Amino acid sequence: MPDAVPMADPLASLLCLPPFDRLPEGARRGLTGQVTRRTLAEGQTICRMGEKLDGLYVIETGSADLEDDGGRLIDHRGRGDVIGERGLLRLGRATLSARAAEAATLLLLPKDAFHDLMDDVPAFATWFARAIPGRAAPAEEEAAGLTALKVADLMTNTPVTCPEGATATDVARIMRQHGISSVIVMAGAAPVGIVTVRDLSGKVLAEGLDGTTPVTRVMTRDPITIGPDALGLDALMVLADNNISHLPVAEGGRIVGLIGRTDLFRQQAATASHMIVEIVDAEDAQDMARVVAQVPALLAQLVRAGVDAGAITRRITDITDAITRRLLALAEARLGPPPVPYLWLACGSQGRREQTGVSDQDNCLILDDAATPDHDAYFAELAKFVSDGLNTCGFVYCPGDMMATNPRWRQPRRVWRDYFAGWIAQPDNEAQMLASVMFDLRPIGGEAALFEALQAETLEMARKNSIFVAHMVSNSLKHAPPLGLLRGFALIRSGEHKDMVDLKLSGVVPVVDLGRVYALQGNLTAVNTRERLVEASAAGVISQAGAHDLIDAYDLIAETRLRHQAEQIQAGRAPDNFMAPAHLSELERKHLRDAFMVVKTMQSAASQGRGVMG
Repeated sequence: MPDAVPMADPLASLLCLPPFDRLPEGARRGLTGQVTRRTLAEGQTICRMGEKLDGLYVIETGSADLEDDGGRLIDHRGRGDVIGERGLLRLGRATLSARAAEAATLLLLPKDAFHDLMDDVPAFATWFARAIPGRAAPAEEEAAGLTALKVADLMTNTPVTCPEGATATDVARIMRQHGISSVIVMAGAAPVGIVTVRDLSGKVLAEGLDGTTPVTRVMTRDPITIGPDALGLDALMVLADNNISHLPVAEGGRIVGLIGRTDLFRQQAATASHMIVEIVDAEDAQDMARVVAQVPALLAQLVRAGVDAGAITRRITDITDAITRRLLALAEARLGPPPVPYLWLACGSQGRREQTGVSDQDNCLILDDAATPDHDAYFAELAKFVSDGLNTCGFVYCPGDMMATNPRWRQPRRVWRDYFAGWIAQPDNEAQMLASVMFDLRPIGGEAALFEALQAETLEMARKNSIFVAHMVSNSLKHAPPLGLLRGFALIRSGEHKDMVDLKLSGVVPVVDLGRVYALQGNLTAVNTRERLVEASAAGVISQAGAHDLIDAYDLIAETRLRHQAEQIQAGRAPDNFMAPAHLSELERKHLRDAFMVVKTMQSAASQGRGVMG
């Protein structure tokens, strides 16, 4: 391991980075003389997998790559990120190898000092709680990155401001004093603009103006803002779509922070975030297709890293969402602004944020009720552009034509309301199928308000119609878990997939169908299957015991499916959903069969109007 390089004030540098910037004064004093700085050349090893850790590494400058024992890239970390927290909280040994991706300086907090802070400072312990054994993190934290972290987690909490009467020289001095590149211009408590280093160079210096130029002359007026609860990915999309570098963060009409591209790039946790960055800058579908070609490798990497199934499918879906939004932006740039507001929605696995390595496209358009037949030519072109782009990226056209290119699924809001009312009033086989798909709708791009009231209204209408609910329950029983006699599996008997089980139709889909029924019965707005099960338990739709067992069963089936796909990818084959149980160990087969038995039991309970486990 590289030797410590004595340099001035490594502690002061550490205390500028989260969560160390939140340490109380006593804890700060206790670190005096303990923090050291290490300088590494590109490619130099920081720690090796299984090696005893000297402490917690914090990246001060540069970046680092984390790799598994096969040398495969698992994560990329930049300024402010830490290395070694999981190992320190387990056996004191590195769980992955780390090396400098470029010339870097690291701040080293000795392991004893780290453990003292964990014991003595609750806020510090909370920050690192996800790394503690036995305290599983939510999927979003496990998949920490732009696809999971909120703007509040990434923003600068104390944005620097100036009054609207300031001059260009005043702003330049403020930037120099604070070492920043943007300042929010305020009129009292209200933001009226934002000025950046680029504004000063491009609008003042390049134009030969002097330092007395009013800041109001060069600032960007009425800056776009974002809320603190938005995802980091949402912020990146807004920045890219508007070709800007900074976003004020507003809550209740008050500025609470500032977030910029640098904040987002620094916090990118893994390959998925890097892929999304490439997507938002792509100029056509071919560029995006080259990015999507990396998704199978990403899936395999995440499975190898032990990331839970929900986090993996969410990351993959986030990539699809990013592609869809970028295609919508490119379509509008090509066709011009839409004649009326619209909303592009995804259904199926993308709608539920449950995409794996095998997905087609399912989507639709809700148009504002002001839409007229003359407007359809625009939206038909927009739908064709986006669907063709998705197909180019590998999300093939829906075999059932459930796409916005089909005029049936490209209608004003009032028509959609009639669709839902008709399906609920007369729940025949087609209505059940369509309702099942449409209850998984999730807005992707456009005017989200077009769906919000419609979703609530439809759920309430459906819940009150006992005949429709009964049909939905019956529909949820059509896909049975593959259980055979004598504690074996019911295998496919012939054809290409002989002696296999379909982990999608016979494994995941039965739980997806149950989750949809529970959401309907409980008037729940969640779309993701796991979230539906959790909310159904909290709402009393199913018992806590039943929910616990079904969630565990669903997790095991989903993880088995992803592990199977990852193994196919590693072997150079295209991933699918067909697995031979004979390839599992005896213990794995037992656990999988037990999971299928839980699903079958819950299907039986649903058929009898019960939501409990016996």
